Amino acid sequence: MSKILIRGAKVLGGEPQDVLIDGETIEAVGTGLSAEGAEVVEAGGKVLLPGLVDLHTHLREPGREDSETVLTGTRAAASGGYTTVFAMANTFPVADTAGVVEQVWRLGKESGYCDVRPIGAVTVGLEGAKLAELGAMHESAAGVTVFSDDGKCVHDAVIMRRALEYVKAFDGVVAQHAQEPRLTEGAQMNEGVVSAELGLGGWPAVAEESVIARDVLLAEHVGSRVHICHLSTAGSVEIVRWAKSRGIRVTAEVTPHHLLLTDELVRSYNPVYKVNPPLRTERDVHALREALADGTIDIVATDHAPHPHEDKDCEWAAAAMGMVGLETALSVVQETMVDTGLLDWAGVADRMSVKPAQIGQAAGQGRPVSAGEPANLTLVDTEYRGRVDPAGFASRSRNTPYEGRELPGRVTHTWLRGKATLVDGKLT
Repeated sequence: MSKILIRGAKVLGGEPQDVLIDGETIEAVGTGLSAEGAEVVEAGGKVLLPGLVDLHTHLREPGREDSETVLTGTRAAASGGYTTVFAMANTFPVADTAGVVEQVWRLGKESGYCDVRPIGAVTVGLEGAKLAELGAMHESAAGVTVFSDDGKCVHDAVIMRRALEYVKAFDGVVAQHAQEPRLTEGAQMNEGVVSAELGLGGWPAVAEESVIARDVLLAEHVGSRVHICHLSTAGSVEIVRWAKSRGIRVTAEVTPHHLLLTDELVRSYNPVYKVNPPLRTERDVHALREALADGTIDIVATDHAPHPHEDKDCEWAAAAMGMVGLETALSVVQETMVDTGLLDWAGVADRMSVKPAQIGQAAGQGRPVSAGEPANLTLVDTEYRGRVDPAGFASRSRNTPYEGRELPGRVTHTWLRGKATLVDGKLT
């Protein structure tokens, strides 16, 4: 593999530097670097970050290849600057055995656009009744370390306790979709003023917060790690903040759409805004941004949830929940966190690469941009502004809430272990 010289990049948003890649590794970082025969990438003041890591992606394969495949999903990931994605278990069949997680892992190896780390189901069939083969999935070739029934809540406290006890043996983590099912029966959107005015069934904040409170106490009791998926309310922030103050081993994520969008958008009855957990209030959005800035919320995760056209282009009540997010995540974070002064680019690298890699134990990812480290990198034109056009997405699905919206930033290059997967905004 030839050498690559990235010239004049703002590493983590700092002063312009040159970065020399040799094969799969960063050889040098400094000013005035040169290398005979190297391919030169003129970074022109663009920001260079470690390759992004998404702890919450739905790749849909096996079983829903009409929505997404591992190939199309990883192409979308590379377009968004990601070098690793963690694939959720709610496939058909469910990823609740060593065989299924190994299938997803092998498909990821074949795709070549980013690393794919399968997430194993906590319970058989996501049914919440019986623990899945957690140990077998961990010992498999896929080396599963994260387990989640995402899409459904592990609502039984005894099952949740047993899962936390089981994964403690190998320092795994249970990632909880916090939703008390009986409090959200028939829910169509956030419970509040807008749901009352529209006459739509409400999804109350307490349905999320009560499960988080229970699970951080279980994690404290067991001494195990729990991760909160797509945290969405101001009350949830306070519970996680309290748990961390007690030394409980809890981490939490927020999605880009919960950092930007509110339930006021549901007044349009456009099913593109239907998501689980639902879009919340302006107060919640403000609390989530502040919590991401101060570290109460550890990471940004996309919850990339592709759906075919027919599952979204229908009446609100019948529409599927979810939004695609891999190709717009960094732009939304720039708009909500960087351009508002809440985070600098080093903070973005921490929340979107370093910490998700640590939580998921993704070796070689989320590493410093320095000599001797793996060349997993993304280059961002932070001065760019443009309107989102889903027709140009690499994802198989187009259910984005940002169509036609102007957002800042554009990923121009992505390198996976020194191999370019995206060059000048185009997939290789």
